[in-house]
Amino acid sequence: MRLCESIMKDAEQRPGMTDARIIYLGDYVDRGDASAAVLQHLWDLTRAQPQHHICLKGNHEAMMLDFLDNPREKGARWIRYGGLQTLASYRIGGITERSSVEDIAHASRALRDALPEGLIEWMQNLPTQYQSGNLVCVHAALDPKLPLEEQSEKTRLWGHKEFLKTARPDGLWVAYGHTIIENAGMIDTRRIALDTGAYATGRLSAAGLKGSDAWFLST
Repeated sequence: MRLCESIMKDAEQRPGMTDARIIYLGDYVDRGDASAAVLQHLWDLTRAQPQHHICLKGNHEAMMLDFLDNPREKGARWIRYGGLQTLASYRIGGITERSSVEDIAHASRALRDALPEGLIEWMQNLPTQYQSGNLVCVHAALDPKLPLEEQSEKTRLWGHKEFLKTARPDGLWVAYGHTIIENAGMIDTRRIALDTGAYATGRLSAAGLKGSDAWFLST
């Protein structure tokens, strides 16, 4: 909420920025016991102002959906990578990384019952990519050797081994999260890194982009 307030104050001070779109890069869950509140807040924003607030899907949303759809095969992985905190945010306890398959399946049903009607469909329909001009926003990465229309959802959600090593030949800039860095900023070869590990550092970061200008905000 502090970062959202900073973004709005910053936009008010810049000509032509009050109607700028805000793109959220995913991983809204599993990073704390307020996961339910984060999802609700972003869901409300995108329903109230769908052209102003755009949420992308991250790999943690994908894992949560897998947990809901196939807990017996996918549940343990999600729980291991932060799902316990999301469950706790919906007041679902009694689960550990060593829980039985049956207990995990029970927790999946409990979570489905606890979620507000329509939220699962919203998460399922979150896009994995947003483009504006020569800027592309994704959660994790793009394959630098493939055009946008040939990118896989797995790459956009989970990353690609060549993303941080190889420059794109098409001139596109890529704004992304997922990979934690110390300070948000532009990296050579047209990458804009924004994940400053808020769940561990308490510092959440954003980039403002207008034409050839770029600036950064952090909590």
